[in-house]
Amino acid sequence: MPRPRTVHDVASGKLCTGCGVCAYLAPDEVRMVDVLDHGRRPLPITPLRTPTRAGDPGPAAGGAAAALACCPGVRLAHDSGRPEPGEIGELRGAWGPVRAIWEGYAADPEIRYAGSSGGVATALAGYCLTGAGMAGVLHIGARADVPYLNETRLSRTPAELLANAGSRYAPASPCDRLDLIESAEAPCVFVGKPCDVAAVRMARQVRPELDRRLGLTIAVFCAGTPTTRGTLEMLTRLGVSDPAELESVHYRGSGWPGRARARLTDDPPGQQRELSYAESWGDILQKHRQWRCYLCADHTGEFADVAVGDPWYRPTGDDPGQSLVLARTERGVRLVEAAIAAGVLVLTPVAAGILPASQPNLLRARGAVWGRLTTLRLAGLMVPRLRHLPMAGIWWRHLSIGEKLRSTVGTLRRIGRKRLREPATLVAYQPPVQARRSVDPH
Repeated sequence: MPRPRTVHDVASGKLCTGCGVCAYLAPDEVRMVDVLDHGRRPLPITPLRTPTRAGDPGPAAGGAAAALACCPGVRLAHDSGRPEPGEIGELRGAWGPVRAIWEGYAADPEIRYAGSSGGVATALAGYCLTGAGMAGVLHIGARADVPYLNETRLSRTPAELLANAGSRYAPASPCDRLDLIESAEAPCVFVGKPCDVAAVRMARQVRPELDRRLGLTIAVFCAGTPTTRGTLEMLTRLGVSDPAELESVHYRGSGWPGRARARLTDDPPGQQRELSYAESWGDILQKHRQWRCYLCADHTGEFADVAVGDPWYRPTGDDPGQSLVLARTERGVRLVEAAIAAGVLVLTPVAAGILPASQPNLLRARGAVWGRLTTLRLAGLMVPRLRHLPMAGIWWRHLSIGEKLRSTVGTLRRIGRKRLREPATLVAYQPPVQARRSVDPH
């Protein structure tokens, strides 16, 4: 089975998650770009030399090779597979370390309404700024000039956080600006997808100053990252014929689960371009998920201090929003409890069974990933190495015969359909020029 030598091998081998940690660790060698049909990808700043012998990565691959040690696309590992004291033992095998579970919402109704579920991630991050003395929150938001693309930013006020509330179902690389946390005057919060937080956990082990400046990590449950091609298809369905005229785009929020919304610069006041969550995510976006997401064993932020997701066991509709909140570390427990005591969060402890009831598909997905990885290994293709993230055994055994066939035979078919034996062609996407230079956050 081939092994990558640099992060560029990971990207060309279609295992990149797009987190951007390599651009943080090797800023003189790697830049993150949007690739239309793949996601955010690292490109070399200077051309890489073709190796002249085995083991020779070329002169421009030093930092890119070192960054490989922190790449979540090729490696995810817990320190142990057993629950530690204070963890909920029955959840460890399928859901990673969990110390406490709550359900609830942000006390501020505006934050709750703007969030994709109950606004807890935004409210907790805001409390860290106002109540815990932290300096900033590193997260993603819509690019001012191209609102259907994302950029990384460090927010220093709750108002800035509110302006960026809600899910962004488009490629993002929040780890590319971890230098902003490293150089901050006080600890900061990091908010990202599970793979982003896993990258941060590895990076803090090799960058002591980053470790000292990380006050809290928050992961948002993730079912996969759609490519920019997916967003463009969604915009077409919304009646946006020219993305250059787009003023704003929202994927969720304004109620739970929220609707996808787009607005053009010349739309009359009150005009609505909307799709339901089932239409936007279910019919369009999820079909454009990057390949690495099909091999993901961590959809719920197992490496974070706090993880937040949707309690899908509840019926949705006119509800202003509820969040499922997992504290995975003692630091996470302390800060969530402090935010509750301060009146920032309205949370109620819930039984451990609420987690699998809220995310039933993720149990089957974990078993299916084992079948996909095994099939790819037998086919001689590169796969990520996962340690103490159990997928075989009970989760594979509990799949039906049909699910096992879809996992294995379906993967064999995808090898050809997705051209997994061919290196990815990575060309930076050039969006149409925007006539507008600022974005209406609402």
